[in-house]
Amino acid sequence: MSTPNGFPQHSRVCLTRSMEGGAVQDLQAKKAGKAAQKEAGGEGAPLKIGTPITETLKLLPEELKANMKIKSITPRPPRKPRLERAASLDEKSWRKWRRFRTSQESLTDPNETSSSNGSLREASPSPPTRGRASPCNPCCQQDSLHTSPDALEASPVGKSRGGASDLGKRASEISSAFGGLLRGKGFAGGKPRLSQIMPARPLPPMELNVASHSLRTANRIDSDCLDYRHYSQHKFGRVSSSLSDSKLQGNGTLYDNCSTDSMKSTFSVLTPIRAKDVRSRSYLEGSLLASGALMGAEELSRYFPDRNIGIFVATWNMQGQKELPVNLDDFLLPTDPDFAQDMYVIGVQEGCPDRREWEIRLQETLGPHYVLLHSAAHGVLYMSVFIRRDLIWFCSEVEYATVTTRIVSQIKTKGALGICFTFFGTSFLFITSHFTSGDSKVNERKLDYNKTIQALTLPKNVPDTNPYRSSSSDVTTRFDEVFWFGDFNFRLNKDRETVDSILNQNPNTDVSKLLVYDQLTSEMSRGSIFKGFQEADIHFRPSYKFDIGKDSYDTTSKQRTPSYTDRVVFRSRYKDDIQAVKYSSCPVIKTSDHRPVFALFRVKLRPGRDNIPLAAGQFDRDLYLIGIRRRTTRELQKRLEQKDQRSSSICSIS
Repeated sequence: MSTPNGFPQHSRVCLTRSMEGGAVQDLQAKKAGKAAQKEAGGEGAPLKIGTPITETLKLLPEELKANMKIKSITPRPPRKPRLERAASLDEKSWRKWRRFRTSQESLTDPNETSSSNGSLREASPSPPTRGRASPCNPCCQQDSLHTSPDALEASPVGKSRGGASDLGKRASEISSAFGGLLRGKGFAGGKPRLSQIMPARPLPPMELNVASHSLRTANRIDSDCLDYRHYSQHKFGRVSSSLSDSKLQGNGTLYDNCSTDSMKSTFSVLTPIRAKDVRSRSYLEGSLLASGALMGAEELSRYFPDRNIGIFVATWNMQGQKELPVNLDDFLLPTDPDFAQDMYVIGVQEGCPDRREWEIRLQETLGPHYVLLHSAAHGVLYMSVFIRRDLIWFCSEVEYATVTTRIVSQIKTKGALGICFTFFGTSFLFITSHFTSGDSKVNERKLDYNKTIQALTLPKNVPDTNPYRSSSSDVTTRFDEVFWFGDFNFRLNKDRETVDSILNQNPNTDVSKLLVYDQLTSEMSRGSIFKGFQEADIHFRPSYKFDIGKDSYDTTSKQRTPSYTDRVVFRSRYKDDIQAVKYSSCPVIKTSDHRPVFALFRVKLRPGRDNIPLAAGQFDRDLYLIGIRRRTTRELQKRLEQKDQRSSSICSIS
């Protein structure tokens, strides 16, 4: 089939090169171009093109076939193509495509979504694009296949004339373009499109809580931190809340629970502080109404929402023994209740010769959560006050005083030692005493008590929280909460045989029959001693007098009667401020003829003022470091001993 002499200038054909055309069509196009050049250089013989072009031209509209004529072509320099639909962004994208045409992964449209592997795919049909439509076929308005840049430059729309070498390219373009029509592919001279990438499975729904899980993990936020408030209410009886939280959440700013709680660990009580609160100055500084006061209501509610503190009070007559118990855990950390207390006060009578070693052992047992707020001694009377390290900032200066009840004796074995301080707005007084011994010396013990309350000169610099209810003749009236403990030496007014029979009849610590003969209970009921004091119910066996290292009472020739010599009593200015939680002894410690006696209390706190002498976080740092170091060393030694014991075991086969 011969072709016309030339192409009409008014016909516009959108020519593209199909990606599936392959090398076969390129080879056929080159052959057709060579044949066209030979016939064009001849005497006007008709042009003959190969079979693929002939078959392709059969599909052209009749109107296009009639107007297609081959004219004689005079070689001239190529003109710049006139772009009808091209835009500046398209030019940039095609130049980028030409620069990186060896890499198919770089063929991306900045306005479209590329595939993950960078491979080219055929675009799915889409609505017609806006612009000039090609007159060759309605299907030209559909999404096109990816087009070669050579095809766009060699066959621009509106280019009617060119050199003889362009004729082969045009024939090749016709073959490639209409080859796509044979396969039913639409084309339009638009931008190349990549097929839309669809996920293999549906995407997970977006959570309502926009907090980043990875961020929470990086900040070590536990998954149950949002449930801490509910958990702490039932387990601790406290809720970690403060006025600072309410201010942050109630000022109209956007927030969620996760953002606020992310500033706290599971057991943390720290809350964010607004710069506005730090900047503020108040003329009420030192007043109960002052905002942001260290000892004020806001801080008190933050650390003690229920305004109750747990206090452990213990007394033990060590009988001057040099040897200390191997383990004090059962004494200081009883398994019931489950949680340790906020404050530990331990009084010792006839203490060991090395007082410092005793305090180190206490620090080693309580661990790094507690610090020694203050310790004092009067002869062989020792008292140590440990407090949680978080709470040392809310204590006033600690003061102490002593009283000697034996005038002649050079060794101060009998007397009293008192320590006092103010915690928030509540004043505390702790007294440990060792009264006169002897079964019948009840009056002497009452004299020791009266001398103590009159001669104990406390407080000194720390102001009284309620001076209108104080008495100059009784030190116990000058404090809100008073705990008095020690070896009071009050005995049972009964013979040894009767006491033994009662103890043997009631092995389950039913000691109500013994308390009928207790001297202290009788004197307190009369009001002759410990006026205004109370004592928790006793449900333990007498703490005196045991054979050292044994559970049997005195088996020596003296046959001393078992008695409740070691006691803990308390009083308060306000009714029901002190609640006794537990009152017991520690029978596992047998290094003395006395058993340690301890009591657990819940004490109500009140807000205070900042205008009192503050301790400012002071504690015994050297003792803390020694105790923690020894605690770690002892644990390592224990593990090495267990390891050596396992490695030294020999299995013999007989």
